[in-house]
Amino acid sequence: MSNTLKIVLVILGVTLVLLFMVAGKLIGGYNQVIAMDENVKGKWAQVENQLKRRYDLIPNLVETVKGYAKQEKEIFENIAQARTQYFQANNVKSQIKSSNMLEGALSRLLLLQERYPDLKANQSFLKLQDSLEGTENRIAVERKRYNDAVQILNTYIRTIFGRLYAMLAGVSAAEYYEIPEAEKAAPKVKF
Repeated sequence: MSNTLKIVLVILGVTLVLLFMVAGKLIGGYNQVIAMDENVKGKWAQVENQLKRRYDLIPNLVETVKGYAKQEKEIFENIAQARTQYFQANNVKSQIKSSNMLEGALSRLLLLQERYPDLKANQSFLKLQDSLEGTENRIAVERKRYNDAVQILNTYIRTIFGRLYAMLAGVSAAEYYEIPEAEKAAPKVKF
């Protein structure tokens, strides 16, 4: 075997090894960004599960309160509107917006118990309120998990190679589940 042939074979071997390494890195990065995107989608599905639980509890709570608070029609209409908007939403951003709208209406609904002392003692109301509070806690936990997954994906996509892999996989940055500005302000307590 001549020296020239040996050199060509070595160069060819090194080139093939480098190509396999580059291909492995590309495939690994592509798979990683796909896994991150699926994780975000899975976390959002968990948020949706808890939101659905909330929306299933609301009609029962509303019916219980309606008997005590017939003149509070606006609150009931806002709750119904937010619930309808949530189920008609076609993307995460719209679902988050309608969910935040519902949270405001629910907090006003739960404050009604201050105006109606008999409502405080109603066992159905108390059970529903407890269920709703438990659901709200679950939503908060799932919202945090979702936002953590979004942060990991969005951070990765902002890196040099992460951006490349995201473009190859067709994955884009995800939306955070953010609290509306009105809820960020500290409540005013008056005595």
